[in-house]
Amino acid sequence: MAYTSGKLTKNLVRTLGPGRHGDGNGLYLVVDPSGARRWIVRVTVKGQRNRQGKPNRTDFGLGGADIITLTVARERALEYRRLAKQGLNPKYHRDKEVPCFEEVARQVHIERLPTWKNPKHGQQWINTLADYAFPKIGRLPVSEIDQPEVLQVLSPIWTEKHETARRVAQRMKAVLDVARSRGFREGENPVTVVMDARVLPRVKAKVKHHNAMRWQDVPAFYAQLSRQSGMAAKALMFTCLTGCRTSEVLQAVWEEFDFDELVWTIPEARTKTGAEHRVPITDQMSALLEPLKTLRSECVFEGQRRHKPLSNMSMLMLLRRMKIEEITVHGFRSAFRDWASETGDLPREIAEMSLGHKVGSEVERAYARSDLLHKRRDLMGRWSDFCVGSRAAI
Repeated sequence: MAYTSGKLTKNLVRTLGPGRHGDGNGLYLVVDPSGARRWIVRVTVKGQRNRQGKPNRTDFGLGGADIITLTVARERALEYRRLAKQGLNPKYHRDKEVPCFEEVARQVHIERLPTWKNPKHGQQWINTLADYAFPKIGRLPVSEIDQPEVLQVLSPIWTEKHETARRVAQRMKAVLDVARSRGFREGENPVTVVMDARVLPRVKAKVKHHNAMRWQDVPAFYAQLSRQSGMAAKALMFTCLTGCRTSEVLQAVWEEFDFDELVWTIPEARTKTGAEHRVPITDQMSALLEPLKTLRSECVFEGQRRHKPLSNMSMLMLLRRMKIEEITVHGFRSAFRDWASETGDLPREIAEMSLGHKVGSEVERAYARSDLLHKRRDLMGRWSDFCVGSRAAI
């Protein structure tokens, strides 16, 4: 880690890389690998010693650098040191403003943005709190939020919008956990208490499946799709053949394809499981991709902007233009899985791995490290034959 001694400046606070950077007198700027920046102060409380009999040196969080300026951080650090010299633990005797729930939540959101693979998910994270939590407890100091305040947010939506309420609870818990870690509140997280005590009524979650086409209807649909013009049709055909997720297909770039080994490698950063996924390239996939190479785009399925992929809605809108209202793009993964179950003679893990799913427990995966590419190549070849209408593939 980098380490800077001496006085910091406003510019350094904005530009310093990961590490703990000292300002002097126990004040540090901590920059996480994600880019999140926060202040801490290290003090030694007079007369207090740890279990080893040494002076009790403790780090206290002062807040995020995006909210707390360098000047304010220095003032708060000075107050902490003043209390420590008097033998008072700043944790219990500090006299400083406690941030409100919304302030902490927005800071947590900023700090976690780099960790989300999907920017849309990051926006949903803060939007749910803005919609349901901020209007009721947003301006309350985080130190004053307890079980009644948690119930005030969750009770009105717990039954009617249960899945949303569950996510709101998770995000509230995360905010209050961070507030406690930074010294703004004490005691057990009230969200945890409410959920463990089952104060709210039990709601049986309804599993919502993506609408899928019957696997028997896929060849006729694929024939209809092959007559459509445009890049969205090509992308949807490739999605059907590979059984991959929408984002995995649309964000594909040519450098991921090895046409000598006939393998498309989706990097771990773009998969839902966070693990690299290799997709065997069949003859039908190659025939589909070959003409697209002449476009000389960085993206395999280029949208209206040069070197930019199609939008996430492009394939779904194509289905609607084809008057196929009841089917989702994701549902073609289910069609493939049903076909493999009913017509295939391979173990289920072959089909599951073909979909990029994790198979077995962590212990099983630790020993079974092969992705069974050879066996999956045979299965995907038969699926491609089936999609284009070869009866021998059934």
